[in-house]
Amino acid sequence: MAGGSIGPTSINVPRHSSDPSGTGEGDMYFNTTSNTVRVHDGSNWAAVYEAPFEATGGSITTYSNYKVHTFTSSGSFSTSGAAKSLEYLIVAGGGGGGWDAGGGGGAGGMISGTFNTTSTPSGTVYSVVVGGGGSGGPGSIGSQAGDGGNSSALGYTVIGGGGAGNKGANGRSGGSGGAPGHGSGGGRGSGTSGQGNQSGTSAGSATGGGGGGKGAQGSDGSSNTGGAGGAGASNNYRTGSNITYAGGGGGGNYGGTTQGGAGGAGGGGNGGGSGTSGGGGQANTGGGGGAQGNGATTGGPFSGGSGIVVIRYQT
Repeated sequence: MAGGSIGPTSINVPRHSSDPSGTGEGDMYFNTTSNTVRVHDGSNWAAVYEAPFEATGGSITTYSNYKVHTFTSSGSFSTSGAAKSLEYLIVAGGGGGGWDAGGGGGAGGMISGTFNTTSTPSGTVYSVVVGGGGSGGPGSIGSQAGDGGNSSALGYTVIGGGGAGNKGANGRSGGSGGAPGHGSGGGRGSGTSGQGNQSGTSAGSATGGGGGGKGAQGSDGSSNTGGAGGAGASNNYRTGSNITYAGGGGGGNYGGTTQGGAGGAGGGGNGGGSGTSGGGGQANTGGGGGAQGNGATTGGPFSGGSGIVVIRYQT
């Protein structure tokens, strides 16, 4: 009827911070935590409407039916809307390589898994930390290279790779262990369970050991060749194709015809060999740094590679 009233302009429903008990089909309430109206279907509570999941932070790319947030430096991952299942990859920074036929740096720790967000229409911010690579060992007998920095996201923390031992020093423990240099007691650096592996050991007065990797422990040095870095592990979250991360650094040589050890697959730097230069851990792989060979002519010692954080979800 023209000009007539059609009833109240709003409906008042109970307000609760979580789903109440003792309810039946058709009951409704306003959830003050998620800011949604929820209705009971006789078995479970469900939102009448939720804003779609949205997220910001890092470098955003897409492939197939995935959206990917890649962090090559520290930042924030902010979410809003409906709950979402996220997949994450977290790699810490690699440890530095050793000086004067030192050991190879340990790879940064590496983990992956699934994280379920809550319904957060007002937004939730997660801090993301990307660990830097550890510095190469200082030029003094018996000292050690720097550890890689820890990486963290979504409440998970991954340990940086252990710094290698210089000439006369053992390796340090970390996500994966840094290796001892020549002339040390041969003490391996240990890895962190679920994140990496121990290093190889040195060959007395000849060569340094190889740093540990996510996929394998470092190799022992021999009288002819520095220990090879342990292999890393692959993950396809960033592009949909496998990328290998967290390889250990190669050990250095002492002199003569001995050679440096190869860096582990996944960004590990090569160890310095007879008249040749080694290399640092590759950036954003968490690879361990390669060791310096005997004498400054071989270059190094070399820093570890920085870490990376990747978060993806289906669109």
